[in-house]
Amino acid sequence: MTPQPHQDRMLIKLSGEALSDGNNKYSETVLADIASKIKVLLEEGKQICLVVGGGNLFRGAELSGNLDIKRPTADYIGMIATVQNALVVRDYFHGQGVDARVLSAISMNQVCEPYVPGRAIRHMEKGRVVIFAGGLGNPFFTTDSASAQRALEMNCSLLVMAKNGVDGVYTKDPRTNDDAEKITRINGSDVLEQNLKVVDGSAISVARDNHLPIHIISMKELEKVGDYSVGTMVEPR
Repeated sequence: MTPQPHQDRMLIKLSGEALSDGNNKYSETVLADIASKIKVLLEEGKQICLVVGGGNLFRGAELSGNLDIKRPTADYIGMIATVQNALVVRDYFHGQGVDARVLSAISMNQVCEPYVPGRAIRHMEKGRVVIFAGGLGNPFFTTDSASAQRALEMNCSLLVMAKNGVDGVYTKDPRTNDDAEKITRINGSDVLEQNLKVVDGSAISVARDNHLPIHIISMKELEKVGDYSVGTMVEPR
């Protein structure tokens, strides 16, 4: 029998760019704010795991497009960037008095734990934040895809995509189109059919096919996770 999702367990995807202030690779203010908001969720009884991107440090697709290296090599370098970000985020949790562990799909035993699903679940059951790094450990997959996969493996009831500079799904890019309209609720099939690119299409497909809802919100409203009047709710249909 397939286990029911854990109603108080969620995975939050943080983009690498969200850790930056635009001028520096990391923002002290942003990192402290992320840690404090997630601490509030923990105090409300939530079990939290995270996937952190690496875009503030490195993008594999950009490197393979400009240098004579293969795409898999570039993607592995990008995975290493996510480990760097995960370690930074972990220490900011520790600074807030929150116990956090980094589990990597790429073996780096001197700096973090290997990804073992059962171990990750036990950490969350003990009140620790689990930060997944290294993507899925394979090239050609985005951290959005890793987020959907890990959320399902962790039996989460919700996948949260915390966006930098965007507070939901729009009919057009709101940063370049004044007539863009915000969509508060949509199903996964319509996201794919309308080619709305706020989340990687493969992540939407995996979530839809496995009945995993996605809440897309702004990083600035992270503490409002679960309030579906905020952001956009992507229903798994």
